[in-house]
Amino acid sequence: MNPDQQPVPSEASPASEAPSAAGASDALGTSAARTRSAELEKLITEDPARFRILTGDRPTGRLHLGHYFGTLHNRVRLQNLGVELFVIIADYQVLTDRDVADDLKGHVEELVLDYLAIGVDPERSTIFTHSAVPALNQLMLPFLSLVSVAELNRNPTVKDEIVHSRQSAVSGLMFTYPVHQAADILFCKANLVPVGQDQLPHLEVTRTVARRFNDRYGNGTPVFPRPEALLSEVPLLLGTDGTKMSKSRGNSISLAATADETARLLKGAKTDSERRITYDPATRPEVSSLLLLAALCQNRTPEEVASDIGSAGAAALKKTVTEAVNEYLAPIRARRAEYARDRAELRRILRTGNERANAVADATLAEVRAAMNSDY
Repeated sequence: MNPDQQPVPSEASPASEAPSAAGASDALGTSAARTRSAELEKLITEDPARFRILTGDRPTGRLHLGHYFGTLHNRVRLQNLGVELFVIIADYQVLTDRDVADDLKGHVEELVLDYLAIGVDPERSTIFTHSAVPALNQLMLPFLSLVSVAELNRNPTVKDEIVHSRQSAVSGLMFTYPVHQAADILFCKANLVPVGQDQLPHLEVTRTVARRFNDRYGNGTPVFPRPEALLSEVPLLLGTDGTKMSKSRGNSISLAATADETARLLKGAKTDSERRITYDPATRPEVSSLLLLAALCQNRTPEEVASDIGSAGAAALKKTVTEAVNEYLAPIRARRAEYARDRAELRRILRTGNERANAVADATLAEVRAAMNSDY
């Protein structure tokens, strides 16, 4: 799931003011989503205040460079353009694929630190925790009544997550995760959601829930917008072992890593035996991933970085990447260290965000109850 701002829509802005999804089909394919995303980027530039974004992360450990270049920097970009940003720390969703949530409080604080360090501004954006917003979770029950078991069974993203689950048996929370995510998105009436291609099926569930609720209870006036996908090309950064970068695999470079830790991790990164350094993701994925990482940090192309290294070999490649990463992360690390000195301020920021999110969720739940004739 994943922005910045200027004048923002009021908390009570009606769903009818959300951008129309005209021209976009319900079953958004990847090609259609890319086309629509390009149109949305233009609309964001023209009028950012008409958009509200919901994005976030599960608190399972520190965020790393894959997260940063995949989604985090885009959130800050959107925030700074003037889009209203809600960032959810999805603590309940930690339990979708594990039996217990280890060190949850510590992981939540680490996420807040990472958000502040990269430039999420708590004065302009709302950072909040899932469990602190009861009204959000109360939306789950009516939303579940709008989706069939067969539809949940067909969700390809859920199928994949079940296959890779850490649990011996799949919990109901895992199975209903797309509807839980719909509640996350719709409680604040977000009309735009930055997603990767694999998250499109989840967003379709949210759009289906919004449409069915409006049809069943709206009485001609939509209660919820039908949020659209802002699909971006997420750069494929491999972990230091040449596999998918992941917190759980210990193959990532966290935003909180020191310069020395970064150098040590990159020194052990997997490459290949060819001395000449070239950018060829198909046949040289590990070398190409390192080149891409350096290029992202230096705002250059991977081919340019490769050309500079030439035949100097893997050692020169790793030295180039290490210097690029450490230079890029230096100001982020400095801000993170500064915020980390005042843990009480972190908790204050989170309390303020939770209060804002609760006010929005309470208003939405009241509207839902009125629409369902259950406001007694």
